[in-house]
Amino acid sequence: MAGPNQPYHATAKPSTASSLKKKYNNPYYLVFPVLFVTAYFLGRWQPGGTTTLTTATTSAVVSQIPCSSTNTTAISNHATVPLDFATHHTADDGSTTLSLTETIKTYPSCDIKYSEYTPCEDTARSLKYPRDRLMYRERHCPASDELLKCRVPAPHGYKNPFTWPKSRDLAWYANVPHKELTVEKAVQNWIRFEGDRFRFPGGGTMFPNGADAYIDDIGKLINLKDGSIRTAIDTGCKLGSLSSVKKHPHNFLRTKGHPRSTSSIRARARSSCIDRSSCIHRLPYPSRAFDMAHCSRCLIPWGQYNGIYLNEVDRVLRPGGYWILSGPPINWKKHWRGWERTKEDLNAEQTVIENVARSLCWNKLVEKGDIAIWQKPTNHLHCKLNRKLSQNLPFCPKQDFDKAWYTKMETCLAPLPEVSNNQETAGGKLANWPERLHAVPPRIRKGTVKGVTAETFHQDSELWKRRVSYYKTVNNQLGQAGRYRNLLDMNAYLGGFAAALIEDPVWVMNVVPVEAKINTLGVIYERGLIGTYQNWCEAMSTYPRTYDLIHANSVFSLYQGRCEADDILLEMDRILRPEGSVIIRDDVDMLVKIKRITDGMNWDSQIVDHEDGPLEREKLLFAVKSYWTAPAALDQEGSS
Repeated sequence: MAGPNQPYHATAKPSTASSLKKKYNNPYYLVFPVLFVTAYFLGRWQPGGTTTLTTATTSAVVSQIPCSSTNTTAISNHATVPLDFATHHTADDGSTTLSLTETIKTYPSCDIKYSEYTPCEDTARSLKYPRDRLMYRERHCPASDELLKCRVPAPHGYKNPFTWPKSRDLAWYANVPHKELTVEKAVQNWIRFEGDRFRFPGGGTMFPNGADAYIDDIGKLINLKDGSIRTAIDTGCKLGSLSSVKKHPHNFLRTKGHPRSTSSIRARARSSCIDRSSCIHRLPYPSRAFDMAHCSRCLIPWGQYNGIYLNEVDRVLRPGGYWILSGPPINWKKHWRGWERTKEDLNAEQTVIENVARSLCWNKLVEKGDIAIWQKPTNHLHCKLNRKLSQNLPFCPKQDFDKAWYTKMETCLAPLPEVSNNQETAGGKLANWPERLHAVPPRIRKGTVKGVTAETFHQDSELWKRRVSYYKTVNNQLGQAGRYRNLLDMNAYLGGFAAALIEDPVWVMNVVPVEAKINTLGVIYERGLIGTYQNWCEAMSTYPRTYDLIHANSVFSLYQGRCEADDILLEMDRILRPEGSVIIRDDVDMLVKIKRITDGMNWDSQIVDHEDGPLEREKLLFAVKSYWTAPAALDQEGSS
């Protein structure tokens, strides 16, 4: 049938004049035009009617009106009515069509005992695994039939975190109700309990004068101010003290490596560390990623197992990068009594570490006071000449050294890319920060990232500047300093989202999914950004309520057919704090399905048009996780 704006096309044509005469002599024929005209004018006159939407059509997109802060719009300059945020899109995946009246599945609250649940780091599950090489502290994720189909609750009394930069120094006690370390580590000045909050003075065993003074001591030994050191991995960051330097003149981006911190209140409160152990498998980072690796009393057995852990540090250090060690066994002649260990034991431990470092062709730059610093060579030309020496590790056979998700560590040396002379930096020299962010990364410059060119890189950077600008017009809180601090980009590609936010006081964890067609995490690190690998069919190794905002670009299309969308969304809900925000980009049909799930999770969500207009199939879903906590009675019962 023709619509109101479509021409009518007859389906039969009269063939003779007699038939026309017969037709017009029929008295009933004149009745139909009269009824049609009458119905038309009645419809035009009727002030308000209802329209029944059907779901037979596919992907019918209603253009959204930009919403104001009050979610209202003026109609004909007379009345104000709420905007309609209901989903008017329909989805058709080739098999079924969702009904707008279909019951939405709801997801209940989990038991309060799960308020600190990190699925792949569950203690009860970990204890089933061997203790050898601390394998029980590796990631061990629940099977598909063990996945919780519920929302992890915040503890009763949970408050929104202090805004940045206050959150660097303070955290609400109700958010992480654990006083254990304030007693156990009281003399180390890591953390203080003050009424309804924790305070982090920036102390620690090796920071008697605070983290600022400690960083200054390192800065006297190597240059921390010229921008050559941007990315750093803090192995065993405990309360994240190194990440809390208040002066912040060096513009570090830090992440935590091995081992898993089982008692990190600061990590729980601000979560600038990744709670990820690597005892058997590689750290979830590409090769040549970090400018600096740091260990302060991290209790990692660097000399054991043929130096395999230090060998893994070598893999993730860029050419010319630094390894900094403070605490046992460094300066053991002064501290051996306080450490309650023998001189012989500590001397033997340091000797082993020195030997492993030499086998990696590292150069020991300095040992002064409680700090020792080694430097990785800028290339392996000289190292290869000395392969005949027995103490040097053999080079690993040819392989992808950026592959790190559930890839076992090795006791061979990951060879650096070939160079033509001893002054050349293997893999290409990095620009200093901040020029590094926008310079074409060496991996792209040398053509080692398939399908990505310098032109692609620049186009992607401009694209994300425009997209982030659009995000800020839809969610104006994104542009408010201090509103968000910890951000997660679930499918980061070249890091364009994080780069576009570089002037904002935010911290972005860039994730390259293991299933992505191109491994671009090395490019992200060469830009001076940080990130990790992740399979989103599994949980992330981070504490609940870590992130303030989560960005997901085409994540659900990528994982379609691999795992259930609601499991990914429930994981997002677990790691997102109450009243945290989500931005999801995907095909409109996918977003309609996603919105139905988020409605069942009690998120406040809205599908809006692509930044290029309503004709684009890709749309955006903006959502806010509602504020809710465990009830008081249940919280007290679960804590008893």
